[in-house]
Amino acid sequence: MASQFKLHSKFKPAGHQPEAIAGLIEGLEDGLHAQTLLGVTGSGKTFTVANVIEHMQRPTLVMAPNKTLAAQLYGEFKEFFPKNAVEYFVSYYDYYQPEAYVPSSDVYIEKDASINDHIEQMRLSATKALLERGDVVVVATVSAIYGLGDPNSYLKMVVHLDRGDKIDQRNLLSRLTDLQYTRNDMELRRATYRVRGDVIDIYPAESERHAIRIELFDDEIEKLSFFDPLTGKQIKEVPRLTVFPKSHYVTPRETLLGTLDDIKIELKERLQELRSNNRLVEAQRLEQRTKFDLEMIQELGYCTGIENYSRYLSGRGSGAPPPTLYDYLPSEALVIADESHVSIPQLGAMYKGDRSRKETLVEYGFRLPSALDNRPLRFEEWEQLTPQIIYVSATPGPYEEEHEGNRVEQVVRPTGLIDPELEVRPAVTQVDDLLSEVRQVTAKEERVLVTVLTKRMAEDLTDYLAEHGVRVRYLHSDIETVERSEILRDLRLGHFDVLVGINLL
Repeated sequence: MASQFKLHSKFKPAGHQPEAIAGLIEGLEDGLHAQTLLGVTGSGKTFTVANVIEHMQRPTLVMAPNKTLAAQLYGEFKEFFPKNAVEYFVSYYDYYQPEAYVPSSDVYIEKDASINDHIEQMRLSATKALLERGDVVVVATVSAIYGLGDPNSYLKMVVHLDRGDKIDQRNLLSRLTDLQYTRNDMELRRATYRVRGDVIDIYPAESERHAIRIELFDDEIEKLSFFDPLTGKQIKEVPRLTVFPKSHYVTPRETLLGTLDDIKIELKERLQELRSNNRLVEAQRLEQRTKFDLEMIQELGYCTGIENYSRYLSGRGSGAPPPTLYDYLPSEALVIADESHVSIPQLGAMYKGDRSRKETLVEYGFRLPSALDNRPLRFEEWEQLTPQIIYVSATPGPYEEEHEGNRVEQVVRPTGLIDPELEVRPAVTQVDDLLSEVRQVTAKEERVLVTVLTKRMAEDLTDYLAEHGVRVRYLHSDIETVERSEILRDLRLGHFDVLVGINLL
């Protein structure tokens, strides 16, 4: 029997929450494509959504406008659904410099990135959960509309193992290599395996703390189990298990080799076009770079920037939407656009910025024209792919108003609290005024959020407050994803009193 969503909370819906929950459920059951939950800050919109998810029993994608809010929602849904799969899908780059070319100064900037290993594991865990079970909540950012490996190719690479199966050890190790796992008999790390006689240990790419042990006897799987890779202690024995690839971009070798001819045909046509226009430098550059990539793909199965050939790897036509996280969603899934007045406009902006940069690379011979298909979804494509959706916002925009089939209001807080009083004070003495207010609030062991306009202002104000004895931290986009969540946790725990940042509210 499939697992079902079970909401765990010591609170019951109160205030406007019961009416909001009933209204949204009725709209979903009536087949409305889009609804809006208009809820004031602090009215418990996340709790309302959790109740809707429990009632509908459908896989859910929650879209947040930034990583910090996504981490907060992930934590809340983890508490609401401790027995279900709550996953986190955001960009796995701690640092990202996209490939670019500046014609005015003839400067080529190579792609440079630092991948966060833990977030990569969480992304793989999210897609695995969507493919394996129905009780899944995935909290994601705009990263969900960017190109991802094709789910059909990804599933073809999955290795299924059953106790009692006949399997040749060398064949199994070869299949693990195809999944981009590497052998490491000294240290078992994520996406590696080790061999000790007839025992093969695998640390799955999507696993946070459990590894797999396969025990063979005369080419037969005698025992399958999960164990703790740190202590070696067995956790549980299982009759069957599945090993997923290390990357979403992994592709069956026959598909890879089949794409090489298609890429060569496009290269030949593009070179003829460039040479006929007397653009010999661009032609030489493109030929050299593409042939190097083709050789790498043929020998190793991948190359740096293999995503630029994603059109061929996924078998999609020119201009077709790229495979994204939305392709991993089942047809009955539900989408929640949190802070929709911010997250919806974001979706439309992603494609335009990416397109402008890629067109320059293609124009000057750094990439084939097919690289333009390695892109985020266009806004219209996102609309077509999105199943039933609920926009959640305190201030819905014109888009929500135009597309909603139902609007549910949640303006009475369960706590009975009213909106705080707003004061407008002169800017002349604002820093001294702030310091005075901070001292009053921290004396009562309460916390302070300070919103500024720029990252530099956040850092300078933090230094100033710290010099005056205030326990203060700042928060902005230069801080790594995981550290942002740690800073917010430390604020709640009282390790410091004042948080300075941008868009904190």
